[in-house]
Amino acid sequence: MEVLRGVLVPGVLPESCYDEFFLQYNLLHVPCLKILLSKVLGFGIIAGSVMVKVPQIIKLLRSGTAEGLSFHSVLLELLALTGTMVYSITRSFPFSAWGEVLFLLLQTLIIGFLIQHLGEPHKPGILFLGIYFSIVAVLLCPVVPMAVVTMLQATNVPAIIISRLIQAMTNYKNGHTGQLSAVTVALLFLGSLARIFTSIQETGDHLMAVTYMVSSACNGLIFSQLLYYWNVGSAGEKKKKRS
Repeated sequence: MEVLRGVLVPGVLPESCYDEFFLQYNLLHVPCLKILLSKVLGFGIIAGSVMVKVPQIIKLLRSGTAEGLSFHSVLLELLALTGTMVYSITRSFPFSAWGEVLFLLLQTLIIGFLIQHLGEPHKPGILFLGIYFSIVAVLLCPVVPMAVVTMLQATNVPAIIISRLIQAMTNYKNGHTGQLSAVTVALLFLGSLARIFTSIQETGDHLMAVTYMVSSACNGLIFSQLLYYWNVGSAGEKKKKRS
């Protein structure tokens, strides 16, 4: 039992909930069940996020083109992810409440690099990565006021809205979703929905909860477009079919 306590407390369950479940055998204790559900969802989202954008990256590499993807949308998504990561680290939120942001951020950086590298004309993707990591290093410095970090997190809502609208308009103008990955879009939508509950449960931070609510709505818009344009191929795919 002591070994189990060492594994679960405090990373998964608080001491009081461990006692409720394993000493008093009160398995229907609602507050503790909410905590357990939140932790399981949180770690599940983090595990899923490790690979969530890999299908998108593979699709870009295989096609050799970034057609249909907006670099400006990627930049705004990076702004939102960076704001959440810096805000969460500064506020000392548990990793289970925001950990997927780190993996999504790294994968989004790779996508941004590939859009630059595969685009016409080719642009220096390495420069893009260097500038980004320099900015993050500055933001994580203790000298940066908390007010600045909070303001950065507050900009997430408009950044998410604008980034998704840019991608949605790109899809609408093209009449297809280009190289967008259905798996990636679906996982992002489901993950942001689950995060609404976990952010309220684990952080109690209304700013984080609102961010995920907006993210869910915007991801849902892109997902609905992907379903609508499901049988519509990109210009590149049509050329391959004709040849």
